[in-house]
Amino acid sequence: MMERKGRFRHQSLQDKKSIQKLLDAIKRGIAKGELQFGDDTGEITLEPRGLMNLRVTATSEDDQSRLDLRITWTNDSENGKDSGKLKVKGG
Repeated sequence: MMERKGRFRHQSLQDKKSIQKLLDAIKRGIAKGELQFGDDTGEITLEPRGLMNLRVTATSEDDQSRLDLRITWTNDSENGKDSGKLKVKGG
């Protein structure tokens, strides 16, 4: 859903396999330096460069779990908070 110029937002139900494909595409886009997102309502292209901030939040409460990944960067500043080396285990 295109909310305003310069911002893209999308929400849909996906299975594990389709989410893996989306994450793989994001991985390739970061490596290439160009991420393109789009759906029927709009599109946006981002150009990740230099150092990026990564924030991972994982929660599990009652019958609902949530994983938030946020990657941010700026073109003219490489400052940010660092919480040390991130460890992720799958499976």
